[in-house]
Amino acid sequence: MIYLGMIGAWQLILILVVLFLGILPMIIALVDILKSEFKGNNKIVWILVVLFANFFGAILYFLIGREQKITIEKT
Repeated sequence: MIYLGMIGAWQLILILVVLFLGILPMIIALVDILKSEFKGNNKIVWILVVLFANFFGAILYFLIGREQKITIEKT
């Protein structure tokens, strides 16, 4: 069995999966923010919140920020 320092292969895989699951909501939130329209500086504010607060910033955006998007009605 090959060990990378004190971490085994399964521990390394588990760490990578946890990191990926922590980063995934942040990426989804950033893509949604960049594709949407907001009033004033709300877009910049939400980008900064998600970047600096990482996982919790993404959760805040999904709970609060999505309601602030401007919906454009197509006729």
